[in-house]
Amino acid sequence: MKSSKYKVLIFVNLMILINSLNSYYLAQTKQNSIIKLFCLQGVKEEMLKSEMEYSKEIANETCDCYYEEFMQTASHQDAKTKCKLETQENFNHNRKI
Repeated sequence: MKSSKYKVLIFVNLMILINSLNSYYLAQTKQNSIIKLFCLQGVKEEMLKSEMEYSKEIANETCDCYYEEFMQTASHQDAKTKCKLETQENFNHNRKI
């Protein structure tokens, strides 16, 4: 009888742990996708304002850079500036080739 109560207790604790981990990763995924949606829209507007042809590849690379940099620095402006410069350098380098 004690053994089965112990097993049930362990099972319930495992379920709680698994549920909390799932909630954490789901929240991270949602946060990433919301940030990326706003970033992609911003990059698209910047490219069209600069009279550049919109490229999904460039936008995705820029937003991936932004997300990674933002997670490290927690500064929107620093991440935006760094990734914008990197994208411009890569774009200019690729145009020369």
